[in-house]
Amino acid sequence: MGTVELLTAGDVELMQGLAQHITATRPELVNGDASYGELAWNWGRGHADHNASWPRRLWFSGDELVAWGWAQLPHRVRRNDRSVKDVTGASLVHQVHPDHAGLIDDVIAWFDATAGDIERTALPGAADEFALARWAAHGYEPDPGALGDQGSWTQLNERELAEIEEPVLPAGFRFRTAEEAGPEAAVEAHLAGWSPSAYTAASYEGVRQTPAYRGDLHVLVEAPDGTMAASAILWLDEVNKTVEFEPVGTHPDHRRRGLGRAVMRTGCTGPGTRERGTLRSPAWARRATPGPAGCTSASASGSCPGMRR
Repeated sequence: MGTVELLTAGDVELMQGLAQHITATRPELVNGDASYGELAWNWGRGHADHNASWPRRLWFSGDELVAWGWAQLPHRVRRNDRSVKDVTGASLVHQVHPDHAGLIDDVIAWFDATAGDIERTALPGAADEFALARWAAHGYEPDPGALGDQGSWTQLNERELAEIEEPVLPAGFRFRTAEEAGPEAAVEAHLAGWSPSAYTAASYEGVRQTPAYRGDLHVLVEAPDGTMAASAILWLDEVNKTVEFEPVGTHPDHRRRGLGRAVMRTGCTGPGTRERGTLRSPAWARRATPGPAGCTSASASGSCPGMRR
């Protein structure tokens, strides 16, 4: 495979810059896991444990980043319920500037050479017909396991935030922020909604160190008994005046009570976002499973089905 260049924090900032450009001009072409917030979240929470299995390749036009590929190679995941999961395939996160669409062939070729002869997956945008044709030409097919209500895929939902309802919580629940509640509560809140999970205090520290993270935009919901019931991290893109939610989770014992809706609304109406005027919320939502009743008031304009070879 030759020399392997591993992903760095500086690379992620460059990749976020390309995400901001495409979000401003062609948001439907942002690939799965390649949005401004997803990049910060996935790098922050995982690099301490998995960076050795994260090779990357960058393509430039002059000084401008115009394409990149981030391969996630086989690795082992240890979760908080003491279970262990061996990831045996390779996945690709990638993005190509629309003005340099032909580079997709180089990205695919690099991924194939880097991953070798194992199962490979990627999340190209469904609106990018040229890229989908090129993936097919390289032998990739739609991943049947990623389709349908039980699949894992990404869809872009958006809404304007100029007018949004005030958040309402059930009696006895209250909002907190990670900034005021502290790291232990922030980790507890995430695990409450996402167990079994590999998320740890070290994972959260990695997230905190990303330049895009703000503790006052990391919203928690505390239950009457003092435990954490829900949480969401907001990633504020100052360039595009957008705020992205990733991740959002609710403890199973408190679902279907509007906590997810409330935690997102308080993020949108709180001082950290309201002071910036009119915002738009692009949510690259994962999985085709239904959310809390009535929680969505948005337009869906793009999706990222899985491709597999």
